[in-house]
Amino acid sequence: MMSIWSAKQTKTWRGVWVALALATGLTAAPVLADEPEWHHASSLTDSPRYAADVKHFNYVNPDAPKGGTVRVSDIGGFDTFNPLLPKGSVAPGIGLIYDTLMEQALDEDDISGQYGLIAEAVRYPDDYSWVEYRLNPAARWHDGKSITPEDVIWSFEKATELSPRQRFYYQNVTSATSPSEGIVRFEFDAANNRELPHIVGQILVLPKHWWTGTDADGQQRDIGRSLIEAPMGSGPYKIKSFEPNRFVVYERVEDYWAQDLPVRTGTNNFDEIRYDSYLDQTVLLEAFKGDQYDWRSENIAKNWATGYEIPAVEDGKIVLETFADRGRGIMQAFVPNLRLEKFQDERVRRALNLAFDFESINRTAFFDQYKRTASYFAGTELAHSGLPEGEELEILESVRDLIPAEVFTQEYQNPVGGSRDALRSNLRQAVGLFREAGYQLEDGTMVHAETREPFTIEFVDNNPNSVRYVQPYADELAKLGIEMTIRVLDTPQYINRIRSRDFEMSTLAWAQSLSPGNEQRDYWGSVAADQEQSFNYAGIKDPGIDALIDKVIFADDRETLIAATRALDRVLMHNNYVIPQWHSGIFRTARWNRFSHPETMPEYTHGFPTIWWYDTEKAEKTGAAR
Repeated sequence: MMSIWSAKQTKTWRGVWVALALATGLTAAPVLADEPEWHHASSLTDSPRYAADVKHFNYVNPDAPKGGTVRVSDIGGFDTFNPLLPKGSVAPGIGLIYDTLMEQALDEDDISGQYGLIAEAVRYPDDYSWVEYRLNPAARWHDGKSITPEDVIWSFEKATELSPRQRFYYQNVTSATSPSEGIVRFEFDAANNRELPHIVGQILVLPKHWWTGTDADGQQRDIGRSLIEAPMGSGPYKIKSFEPNRFVVYERVEDYWAQDLPVRTGTNNFDEIRYDSYLDQTVLLEAFKGDQYDWRSENIAKNWATGYEIPAVEDGKIVLETFADRGRGIMQAFVPNLRLEKFQDERVRRALNLAFDFESINRTAFFDQYKRTASYFAGTELAHSGLPEGEELEILESVRDLIPAEVFTQEYQNPVGGSRDALRSNLRQAVGLFREAGYQLEDGTMVHAETREPFTIEFVDNNPNSVRYVQPYADELAKLGIEMTIRVLDTPQYINRIRSRDFEMSTLAWAQSLSPGNEQRDYWGSVAADQEQSFNYAGIKDPGIDALIDKVIFADDRETLIAATRALDRVLMHNNYVIPQWHSGIFRTARWNRFSHPETMPEYTHGFPTIWWYDTEKAEKTGAAR
């Protein structure tokens, strides 16, 4: 399965803003009577959790010891340190060396709290037609030079120049300027898009003077090309050593400029963070059990059920722990490529869902650890349920002519298997739907009635473990006369094929934040379907979906946002674009017992390794890392 960002990562580029109480304790230029006030934070709710004079966030240990090394893993390797280019595999952990204008608090969802980092304050008008950020005078690069508006503007311009995805995402930004010293201003071509002031605040800020300078050999650097040189940053870590496709080591910056800011106090406690790259999932698990790295997020149910029956777990040297996954919605699914004619009929896609016996696979392969997914925002208040009513119904009525009629009369339901009788009934329905779509069974093969072309599917993935659940699905499809071939590719080849849309079906996933907005255009919008680098993997092109995305983006309060998102979710499901798989609602983690975390953990994430620290006493009992 292609691993898509976590909720916090996906929301790095978006959020929702409203007016806040005037920040205190900030050094500000005089504000004219008709100009917006400066604020220290942003929130969709009445006010952010933390005031301007807060010393640290509640979920950190401000006295956490600094020191030690934590080793984590990466699958697939890397070949560049350039974070902007859409090609290549960027080094894992590269975000450790950079800061952004604003930063989210981990104990608030992404609608509730964004606080100043490079920017000490923000302001915007009531119609959200522009935003200004006032930079912190103390913000500096690792070489001691100040971070300037010119750096921010250059970073934005290069990001939108080089990355098709970011160019599309920031399409409403018309200019980035510096109207006065220490101020960056972004102008927008659309009013009342409340996310725009926020998403530009999460642009990755790069040092212009470094990227436009020369390397140690006197060669001119080029931000438009791949980079195998440790880049300069402004963040809590810098690159100590690396070997492409093998490892990269980050070391803590002792004189980090922001270490005493509220958003940073009690965080980034390890002296070193090391990422080791692996090419094989089986080897990856064995390497963990052999103490080759310290932390593992376990996303394979069989491993969680049987893979840790080893002495190190029994002795307490390895700790297995779960954390609630409340900060994101998730859709993981078999995704057919709708750009191919054979997948464009909704009846065909529904038939493919009828052939997926989730209940049996969950029992036999997943140890009953999962729930069937029936929403693109599963596990959140944004997921639709029942029949539409209230404001959601009003929104759907406004696009009635563009969406399936069943949206108003039928609640979406996945087929239910788990028994011979249920599956037999589902397969009969599937045959009927294929017949309606112009196919027929001939000598045990599903063929198009006119072209006589057999209906086949090539499934691609980069994880050999996927065969455990794909093969049973292929076996059921075979009963419909459909041959599904399974191809396991190396990770670079797999990523390239997904990016270039050179696939028929794969397991893919979208992690949703609790504040959906402009990114929905990238996920499901018609324009994004033709963009190679977009997250619209399926190739959805539908005017009804486009209209509902705009309802989400231009929602003027939280209640309307929820209603619009539920309406979008409902229509996405009724169109049967994907064959939903499963979700668990928890993070399963395994770690060597050398680390500690704060007593009060953030609500939406385990925060590893950001708020954890090396525990010398535990490490002595567990043994030093090998």
